[in-house]
Amino acid sequence: MARNSSACSSYWVISGLALVLGAIVHQADARAFLVFGDSLVDSGNNNYLATTARADSYPYGIDYPTHRATGRFSNGLNIPDLISEQIGSESPLPYLSPELRGQKLLVGANFASAGIGILNDTGIQFINIIRMHRQLEYLQQYQQRVSALIGAEKAKGLVNQALILLTVGGNDFVNNYYLVPYSARSRQYDLPGYVKYLISEYKKLLMRLYDLGARRVLVTGTGPLGCVPAELAMRSTNGGCSAELQGAAALYNPQLESMITDVNRQIGSDVFIAANTHQMHADFVSNPQAYGFTTAKIACCGQGPYNGVGLCTLLSSLCPNRDLYAFWDPFHPSEKANKIVVQQIMTGSTRYMKPMNLSTIMALDSRT
Repeated sequence: MARNSSACSSYWVISGLALVLGAIVHQADARAFLVFGDSLVDSGNNNYLATTARADSYPYGIDYPTHRATGRFSNGLNIPDLISEQIGSESPLPYLSPELRGQKLLVGANFASAGIGILNDTGIQFINIIRMHRQLEYLQQYQQRVSALIGAEKAKGLVNQALILLTVGGNDFVNNYYLVPYSARSRQYDLPGYVKYLISEYKKLLMRLYDLGARRVLVTGTGPLGCVPAELAMRSTNGGCSAELQGAAALYNPQLESMITDVNRQIGSDVFIAANTHQMHADFVSNPQAYGFTTAKIACCGQGPYNGVGLCTLLSSLCPNRDLYAFWDPFHPSEKANKIVVQQIMTGSTRYMKPMNLSTIMALDSRT
């Protein structure tokens, strides 16, 4: 990704010198970006797996710089790409990509896999996906690979100083609890009990990430689950959002934020940053015109009511102007919607980012 064009010319002199001295050392000094989670942040890991949860064919990627499908569940760039742009970095490659070697490892890695959840039984219909415990095992493997490149001490520092994004939880509702009527989890727990269980399991993941060296982690909540085109197609009777799924999101997100505050207090440091992606999405879902969208109900690519049925494929109805749609496919925001979310991650008030936004984090961490 191109760096900010306003960067002074001395940067290029320093960069040139760094190249002469050895690009690996230079890259090791830059901040790595590590990504964990589901299809909202998967940049192509599932392309390398035998699973139906993939975005590796047209029209996915129609607005990506190469105009080709990459495995991103987007018409163009996804949230990790856009954060990378904002922090002046390359986008980290999928961990399973054969291109992730040498200096590319020092940029970071994307471990995310479409279909996964907090729980291991989420997304079982997708069969071969990288569940959260496996993503964290890959982090350990990644650190070993970086150690071989720059030494164990520097590799440990790279993980400690890395910016980490964790996006998981939505599938635990749409691809588990509410996947089918009388699902196993819905028979086991009422909704408040299930949310409590999810939060307790999520806390274990955060603590495991901390134990593995994570020190700056953006943790996103779920979006307005009941308002995505897939749920409108399945559950809406009058064009309104699904009250059931909206109720689930309304229960889950505040408890997630509260748990993050408790974990930070327990650690004694603001390691985990709560990104209120529910509110970020709710802003343009409730008032799409204010953000330049013509609709936040109908997906750009899909079929059936609200273009919310099935997958986005070559046979789907495809809108000509993706920037007018808040949703790209039945479940995933468009690139333009992702840009709105990332702008709030970067500069949003405490209504969106607690205890601080990413710009503040970057400024603070640059002084230490």
